[in-house]
Amino acid sequence: MEATAPLARSRHLLVSALGVTQILAWGSSYYLPAVLAAPIARDTGWSLASVVAGLSCGLLLAGLVSPVTGRLIQRHGGRPVLAVSSLLLAAAHSLLATATTYPLYLIAWLLMGLGMSSGLYDAGFATLGRLYGQGARSAITNLTLFGGFASTVCWPLSAFLVEHGGWRIACLSYAAIHLAICLPLHLRMIPPSPPAAPAPTKDRSKEASTAGRTRARFILLASILTLAAMIASMLSVHLLTLLQLRGVSLAAAVGLGALVGPSQVGARVAELLIGRNRHHPIWTMLTSVSLLAAGIWLLLASQTFVALALILYGAGNGIHTIARGALPLVLFDPQQYAALMGKLATPSLIVQAAAPSIGALLLGMGGGNLVLIVLAVAATVNVGLCACLLAVVRG
Repeated sequence: MEATAPLARSRHLLVSALGVTQILAWGSSYYLPAVLAAPIARDTGWSLASVVAGLSCGLLLAGLVSPVTGRLIQRHGGRPVLAVSSLLLAAAHSLLATATTYPLYLIAWLLMGLGMSSGLYDAGFATLGRLYGQGARSAITNLTLFGGFASTVCWPLSAFLVEHGGWRIACLSYAAIHLAICLPLHLRMIPPSPPAAPAPTKDRSKEASTAGRTRARFILLASILTLAAMIASMLSVHLLTLLQLRGVSLAAAVGLGALVGPSQVGARVAELLIGRNRHHPIWTMLTSVSLLAAGIWLLLASQTFVALALILYGAGNGIHTIARGALPLVLFDPQQYAALMGKLATPSLIVQAAAPSIGALLLGMGGGNLVLIVLAVAATVNVGLCACLLAVVRG
């Protein structure tokens, strides 16, 4: 597949273009409520929880339609799907900017969910996998380096737009950005995907012998990705609260929380420099879940090493994104990669939508320690699941 891919188009230019659109897509959707939620609540009179619920609705719909997105990329390539994502995100922001009733606000977020399904990492990974097959690993790693700067770029941009024009102007500005920057980049920089290879003639005896192993690999990988998504989503929303409940001041909590982003990017750079196809991505996944578990257990056990705990957590979270894109390329048929990524994304996105509310419920029931215990146990289970997947791969 890689031999027939349009390699004449520079991968560096393609990944750079996708990197820019990933920064803007993530920053204007998943990371949007972090800056806009409070201004929206003040302006409309809706509760903050109701405002943030829009993102949960969007993520839920994104998870439900992700298999369809994967099949579309498998059939038609990434260019039309990612181009449509720019149109959907522009439409969502336009509707968000004009929403004066809560139902209209939720409809805007449902549109945003469709845009997230067709425009965030999974769609980007699927596009690269569709183009380059098993050779897409380095491109996927490079793409995650760009994505790691989404909040770094878009939080200040969103704050600037809100300060100088209000949240509605900020949304309209993002709509214009998607039309003026992301849409042209998707249309001009993503080459057409090679024709899908015809399905090979099935050998019934081989098919029966491999079906069980393939199913086991899929279930284990989907479970690992889902637990990791739950952990990341719950911590991203409640981290500052958890730190304050452990006696850390708000200012110190913000400073400590800021360690996560650079740790993610640093770990991805290390993977890019050290990995370079030298090791099976199952080891990247095992390292990531082990770092996540170590960081959360350290956060639970000690108030002295909070900074180290968050660095470990950030590093694990950073390379987990790489493993999520690279591991399916070698575990399953690369020709079905795009469709498979859509299937794998569904439970992860649904859990991402529900995890913040579950975290809030746990906080109310047992405080910060209960949340950290649940997360630590989940992270430990994930290490065990990854060890099982390693055994299946080796066996």
